[in-house]
Amino acid sequence: MDVIGDIAKKLGLSESKQVIRKAAELRRLSDVQFDCAAIGIGEISKAIICLEIAAMRLEVIFDRQSAIRLSGMSEKAYNRSFNAMQNGLGLKNTLDFRELGIQFGCVRLIPIAQRGLSLYKDRFLKSLPSSRRASADFTRPVFTAVAFYLCAKKHKLKVDKMKLIDLCGASDSEFSSVSTSMKDLCFDVFGMSKEKKDPRDVKGNRDLLDALPEKRRAEDGGYSSGDGEELSCYKKRKVMEKHAYEEWKSAVIESNDHKKAKDPSKKTKQARLNFLKEVPEAKEVEAV
Repeated sequence: MDVIGDIAKKLGLSESKQVIRKAAELRRLSDVQFDCAAIGIGEISKAIICLEIAAMRLEVIFDRQSAIRLSGMSEKAYNRSFNAMQNGLGLKNTLDFRELGIQFGCVRLIPIAQRGLSLYKDRFLKSLPSSRRASADFTRPVFTAVAFYLCAKKHKLKVDKMKLIDLCGASDSEFSSVSTSMKDLCFDVFGMSKEKKDPRDVKGNRDLLDALPEKRRAEDGGYSSGDGEELSCYKKRKVMEKHAYEEWKSAVIESNDHKKAKDPSKKTKQARLNFLKEVPEAKEVEAV
């Protein structure tokens, strides 16, 4: 608690005893639940982040820029560490479409994003077995953030993706995974897919709501891609490119064979290179 007290004094929080006690509680909780060193968070940074989380939950003003300078990390690294600490402690951010619409100046997207997220929930639940539907949890703010971002992207409105990731407290990989799932399942709302896809044909959907995806089995409702399914646009393009390459290759080989067959007696000769340069003979100078 001495480290937290010293840092709180430097950040102007020495008088906020309740914040210091809450930060010390969060620090002890983090030591029990996960290893901060394994995710690259040192003791000083951990104490600073615990102070910010405590101040945020107690609605106390916190100077984040001073905290970032004191931690010795860049702003991007600090935000990632902050999100990792929040997720590790189980402290979820709450996001609302109305709040995002006002913050990013996209109020007209609010009903569209709400309808898209509702549709995604319905289609995702249909892809799960009935025994697992009750345990599905869509309360994580990453679903709200991704639905808002995809709607803004479809309507060509500029939204800061990194700021959204910071607001929802998710990692880049988690945000991308949810984004891919939503684009595949909700093509009619987000307009990112040309063809409708069956929820069971989309890989990776199961991992979004599963705490232990490695323990799930295919017979419990797993996704598997069959060999007879229609190829995706990417695979179709690859097949076409490969076919065009094979045609070009066969044309080149046929042309070479035709040239050889036309004049088989003619042999190719390698040009001789002469790198020796003739030096003019030096004239003898007779001494007078």
